[in-house]
Amino acid sequence: MDNVNKGDEQVSIWCIVSLASIPLVMTLGNSMLIPVLPILEKKVGITSFQSSMIITSYSIAAILLIPVAGYLSDRLGRKKVILPSLILALIGGLIAGYASWKMENPFTWIIIGRILQGIGASGAMPIVLPLVGDLYKDDDEKTSSCLGIVETSNTFGKVLSPILGSVFAAILWFLPFFSISIFSLISIILIFFFVKVPKDDDDEPIKFKIFISNIKKTFKKEGKWLISVFLNGVFAMLILFSVLFFLSENLEITHDIKGIKKGFVLAIPLLLLCISSYITGRNIKGNIKTIKRMMVLSLILASISIVFVGFTKDKLILLLVVTSIVGIAIGALLPVLDAIITENIKKEERGTISSFYSSARFIGVAAGPPIMSLVMKNYLNISYIIGGIIGLILLFLVFKSVKVDEFESKSESK
Repeated sequence: MDNVNKGDEQVSIWCIVSLASIPLVMTLGNSMLIPVLPILEKKVGITSFQSSMIITSYSIAAILLIPVAGYLSDRLGRKKVILPSLILALIGGLIAGYASWKMENPFTWIIIGRILQGIGASGAMPIVLPLVGDLYKDDDEKTSSCLGIVETSNTFGKVLSPILGSVFAAILWFLPFFSISIFSLISIILIFFFVKVPKDDDDEPIKFKIFISNIKKTFKKEGKWLISVFLNGVFAMLILFSVLFFLSENLEITHDIKGIKKGFVLAIPLLLLCISSYITGRNIKGNIKTIKRMMVLSLILASISIVFVGFTKDKLILLLVVTSIVGIAIGALLPVLDAIITENIKKEERGTISSFYSSARFIGVAAGPPIMSLVMKNYLNISYIIGGIIGLILLFLVFKSVKVDEFESKSESK
């Protein structure tokens, strides 16, 4: 089997494919339901706000448990946390699917299944980032390249999600829930057979008190740029999921685009997000100057374009152009955030710090749909203008907190 890293036998092509399957599956597990929500509202008899809870319940469970999973992965090992988590995601899909299929009032059990999936997501997707760092040791260029592939898999999942969700729902409206379990099973098999975690040099993991002390020191020393990166993660996913929720509803109500056709239309901005993510991940190569430059450009583009989403809601072509620009901006931002976290935190704390970052991203995922369901009718334009202003504030934080000289001197002292 060909190896991506000749000097490191465990990093094979199939190892990377297996790792990339996790964000793909976890993204499908959430985003695939967005185009199906209007159908769920009719079939289950729930409101728009209640349907948004199907997305939010998954994310809240993940937010609360991701830091725990990150700590456990640092203590017990990445693979020992990832595999049980994927099994939980599989079980959650079966519960939600069976409840939708057999129960007269399935909403509560759908939420229970989604919470289980969220718990599974908390111990799977966030652990991939530190695991990539472990596999490539201190090779920033190869780490950035692999993280770009992982983030592209995540965004490719978002492209596939509306199409697959619409196709599955056209066959059986509850089939998307069962499909999540099938995808999780595939990922379990890949991880079990193809991911070989490098052995730790230390005989024993550090004690909990020392570990907590080290984390506090890390936040004290790196806190300014870490908080800036965390907030950018929240912003990116908040904008993305609020726009997707709005677009899904708007295509049906305003433009009478439904079913599989709607899935393909939703995939347009997401495809551009995926391409942007891939190109960015391939080109940053661990260079902090490039990373900061991409953060600045992405935030400027996102902050300007998001303002026009509401104003173009009645003109389909313009709406797709604007949301595609938003997608390009977010696609460029995400692999940059992954890279700056993974390449600048020590291995012993990488899992935990990465987990805080992943929790931050899930806050945006959790908040986007319910906020949009509340503001969509009366405050749409104002909410997107506020989003643009928040983006500009984050741009200021990036300028203040991400100091190129400090990162370069730290890299030289490795």
